[in-house]
Amino acid sequence: MFSYKKLLGGLAGLLLSVQAMSVSAEPLKIGYSDWPGWVAWQVAIEKDWFKEEGVDVKFEWFDYVASMDAFAAGQLDAVGMTNGDALVTGATGARSVMFLMNDYSNGNDMVIGAPGIESVKDLKGKKVGVEVGFVSHLLLLNALKANGMSEGDVELVNVPTNETPQVLASGQVDAIVAWQPSSGSALNLVPGSKAIYTSKDEPGLIYDMLCVSPSSLSANRDDWVKVAKVWYRVVDFIKDPKHYDEAIEIMSSRVGLSPDEYKGFVDGTKILTLEEAKKHFQKGDGFSSLYGSTQLSDDFNVANKVYDTPQDVNTYIDPSITTGL
Repeated sequence: MFSYKKLLGGLAGLLLSVQAMSVSAEPLKIGYSDWPGWVAWQVAIEKDWFKEEGVDVKFEWFDYVASMDAFAAGQLDAVGMTNGDALVTGATGARSVMFLMNDYSNGNDMVIGAPGIESVKDLKGKKVGVEVGFVSHLLLLNALKANGMSEGDVELVNVPTNETPQVLASGQVDAIVAWQPSSGSALNLVPGSKAIYTSKDEPGLIYDMLCVSPSSLSANRDDWVKVAKVWYRVVDFIKDPKHYDEAIEIMSSRVGLSPDEYKGFVDGTKILTLEEAKKHFQKGDGFSSLYGSTQLSDDFNVANKVYDTPQDVNTYIDPSITTGL
């Protein structure tokens, strides 16, 4: 005897299966922006390595702050952020987990003095343009501390990072703090200007990470492992002298610069091999450990009232995918 109940049950099961397939068919959405360690993803995008690895990924290009806003709004599964900014985003409600380490800044973040400013000590009593509460502010404080000075020895002028070259050129400040491409633009725009302190002076001050929402990491862990595998294929490609020029061509094209210009940006970025990343994922104090660096960022953020409640750094870091490769 024909059973409508069985038919309806079968159709319901089929519908659930189709819905499950449509959910799983959604690509992982990743936001990336104009920083060499994130622009490097373009190599894998153009070479279709994600498809070869069997993972469906959609990369979306943003200005940096806009990428964090999109992640906070739930429009992205993951985004490229510095370790310090991951805390800021998390403290305001959009938690993330840092599971993949792209690089640390190795000179691209700079304190740049106007003509006549030859050293950090020359900044005493001078005006410094910096985006207060962001990573450039932390770099400035570190520069001052390294030279026996404190924030009270300078006058801070709050300037959005992308506007720092014009502010330095206008003469409103005696120095600015910025990262590439703004730092490079400032040096080109103001003849006689000089980088007097950079992130190369304090390796590990700024780690650049791929940060994923906890829910996506939990639901799609195997796929994020595949994303990590693709990343280290990119790293190997960039570091292979046979492919370096091709990698630079791909990356520079993404941001509209010549390969020769972009080589300097890449040189100022310590893109980490898998073994190097594993070392920086080890727990420790100080900037050589992601944990130590992130704790120092948390201290900075609370002290500067970026947010009020100290964050539990351990909950923001999951080294297991990297260490398991």
